[in-house]
Amino acid sequence: MYLHLGQNTVVRTKEIVGIFDLDTATVSAKTRGFLKKAQTDGKVISVSQELPKSFILCENGSVYISQLSPATLLSRAEKQK
Repeated sequence: MYLHLGQNTVVRTKEIVGIFDLDTATVSAKTRGFLKKAQTDGKVISVSQELPKSFILCENGSVYISQLSPATLLSRAEKQK
């Protein structure tokens, strides 16, 4: 199955490690450091030009930044089961 992250971007659901809320997850310095390193390594893929609400971490280390809330993404994933 695939999960639509917005703007013509889809990822395989079995490759998703986690879906995180940007507002709450970036409170941690470790998360901010992780995202900064991923950006430096070229592994961050922005799905939209709108205000980001979530990030999706995949097994291969890619980090997708999405304008969709984690609740919306979870709802989409659950509908596919």
